[in-house]
Order: sequence, then structure tokens, then C-alpha cells
Amino acid sequence: MTDDLKNHEYWRDKLSADEFHVCREQGTERAFTGEYWNHKDDGSYLCRCCGEALFESEAKYDSGCGWPSFTQPSERMAVEEQMDRSHGMVRTEVHCRKCGSHLGHVFTDGPAPNGLRYCINSLSIRFKEED
Repeated sequence: MTDDLKNHEYWRDKLSADEFHVCREQGTERAFTGEYWNHKDDGSYLCRCCGEALFESEAKYDSGCGWPSFTQPSERMAVEEQMDRSHGMVRTEVHCRKCGSHLGHVFTDGPAPNGLRYCINSLSIRFKEED
């Protein structure tokens, strides 16, 4: 991993203002407005910043929350987690392990078998259709 991948200035002119806000400033898009909240095609969801494979369509489900939701990352080490105490809440924030991009949060109210819901901003990912 190069230092550039985690440097805000590196991303400022590579992302739209909204993408930058979500990915580099830990923002959140409004529910039911993102490109992928209701997306059902087969393929992979990649980090919008660095292109790392993060989630597979097989793990995507409709949680009813208005953001793309997944039961697990594509690879165990694809994402990293850290405590988020912003906005008067205690949550677990999810980042791309490769470039540090903010993806969303993981909650323990998901379906079986693991009970996890990775609640991800559409602005932080892009879709690659299955070959």
C-alpha cells in the first residue's frame, strides 16, 4: 500500500465532491438514494477509490434500511473495522483495508448464519458485472 492511497489530497481531484465526502470524510449518503441500495445484478462490489474487491452479490440482501447491505465481505481481510463514537452513538465503522476508504458500518442485526449487516454507502463502491 502506498502512502498516496490514504492521503486525502491524492483523492480530492479523483472523486466527485459527494464521493470524497463519504469515502475520505466518513460521510453518509441519504437512505434510498444511492445507486446500489436496490441493485440485484450478479457480480462484485469494488472499492470506489482503489478497485479492491469488497463484497459479492451472493452476500447482498434487502435489509430494508435503504443502503446496500451484505452479510459478509468477499474476503475476510478485505475490510477493517474501528470503533465510531460520532453523532452520540457507538458503532463499528468499516473501511477498505487497502486504501482506508470509509465504506459504512457493520451491525449485529443481520440474518443467519452470522447475524451481521454490512451497511455500505453506494458512493463508496462500484459494481463489476460477473463475467
